[in-house]
Amino acid sequence: MKALTPRALLGLVVSVVGAIGFACLADAAEEGDGLAAFDPQLTADFVARRTPSLTDVAQGISFVGNVPVLLLLTALVALGLWIRTRRWQPPALLALGMGGAGALTYILKVLIGRHRPGAGFVLGPIDTGFSFPSGHTLSSTVFFALLAAIVWSAEVRRTSKIAAVVSAVVLSLAMGMSRIYLGYHWGTDVLAGWIVAVTWLCLLASVTQLKHGVDRGL
Repeated sequence: MKALTPRALLGLVVSVVGAIGFACLADAAEEGDGLAAFDPQLTADFVARRTPSLTDVAQGISFVGNVPVLLLLTALVALGLWIRTRRWQPPALLALGMGGAGALTYILKVLIGRHRPGAGFVLGPIDTGFSFPSGHTLSSTVFFALLAAIVWSAEVRRTSKIAAVVSAVVLSLAMGMSRIYLGYHWGTDVLAGWIVAVTWLCLLASVTQLKHGVDRGL
């Protein structure tokens, strides 16, 4: 129990709260009530604000969240970390984080089985897969957050650390909104993606803190 540091405990608490929040949101998505009741209007509002320039930006952002792209980026960053530090822990944590994000996306989509917005809303190729939670949002949020965490733990200037965190937040928000804008997801799909991402990240952080505590003999 001595290894259960305040940070580890906080991460576990947030993970539990996140899991409860996701369960409530999933129930609303299945029943079409609660926050999910606002999904059609939110989608309509995004569609009404489409412009050629915004569409180009949204498609560019969304492209980064495609599975092959994220896999390639994860591999390149993991390799770069190992070459730079000669330590296996940072690349392993990145790989574990992204692998878990992919597994959670698949399992939760199948369990919830929610359909995407109609084809008439979609700007781009039709995706016939399930919608809840948004995989682009979930995986990219985990990726950006882990990169920010890596920068934060590195020996760089504080301004660089703050810039990394701000960039991670902005890019994660942009990814989620791009998925609504392009018509691939409902708003609650995206919100669920963010919730699961934060929950998974907090769980990873807690486990990491616990491991460090045990290694130090706390």
